[in-house]
Amino acid sequence: MNSTNAISLGDITTYTLEDSGKAELTWTNVAIGLAFILFDAGVSTVFRLGLGVSLVVAALRCTGQLAVVATILQQVFDNKNPWLVVLISFVLNFLGTFETVMNKSPRRFRHMFPAVLVGMLGSTIPISILGSKYAMSVEPFWTPIQYIPIVGMLCGATISGVVVAVSYILKELSENRDKVEIYLAFGATRVEACRPIAIEALRLALTPPINNMSVLGIIAIPGMMTGAILGGSSVQQAAKLQMIIMFMITASTTLASVFITFAAIHVTVDLEHRVRSDRIDDRTHGLYRIKEWSFESPLPTVKRLLWKKKSKSVLNGGTEEERQRLLA
Repeated sequence: MNSTNAISLGDITTYTLEDSGKAELTWTNVAIGLAFILFDAGVSTVFRLGLGVSLVVAALRCTGQLAVVATILQQVFDNKNPWLVVLISFVLNFLGTFETVMNKSPRRFRHMFPAVLVGMLGSTIPISILGSKYAMSVEPFWTPIQYIPIVGMLCGATISGVVVAVSYILKELSENRDKVEIYLAFGATRVEACRPIAIEALRLALTPPINNMSVLGIIAIPGMMTGAILGGSSVQQAAKLQMIIMFMITASTTLASVFITFAAIHVTVDLEHRVRSDRIDDRTHGLYRIKEWSFESPLPTVKRLLWKKKSKSVLNGGTEEERQRLLA
């Protein structure tokens, strides 16, 4: 396909402000937009929802994170260095894995972090390369302004599918392990015993992208297409790009969910066909357990140490009256 017919993400997502008649946005515009969050915080206060502080903190985090990412990506886009593209792609997948394992998953299995990282890299990177090179006809496929946003969208969508799949599997193996053990007792292999759980987990993981594809264009206009329309770009080109992105998201979610599903089953059901509940952890991740620590808990130990030290000093060098009072 020649360059005149290729769908370019840069052509759709960038535009000239003077030609489109749009004013350049400043931090004042962002501050005005922040008023919507303050309205939500007010509603939370009126109804005593207790979400006002969380809303404001999340909005400030969103502002700071997007500002930093915009600054970094602008440098990457200007340099057009393929190794920087590789680095950014890995960082996006690594942060997506961290978010999945540390924050999103209520339960975790042993060695979940490397398993999720391999699943994320093995789904988002191949799908993004094939989609950029062949479906979008981007040359070279790693062009930063086009490739990095694609990887970011795939990572964000894949996280949801992975969390749904692994959460369902670990929940069933923790709360309904007797069903799996009945299959195992009658001679089923671990794959056969966990087959119903795996099928249901994959169905749940793939339901969101299927629903998204079903309502796009009729009920909802996706964010990328909305941005292109507001920017004055070709609506037809934006629609075609959105179709390709949705197909890529579905494929990436499928690959990652299948890999994580089988990884979770092979870790939690061992080679001896036993359900290993000891390999499932439903506690808060270790990095966040510091929040649960109490400064009151070590006080008894400190008091005992101080009392022993004082007792020893009195016995060794105290007066006769102090020694008698201590022994009494």
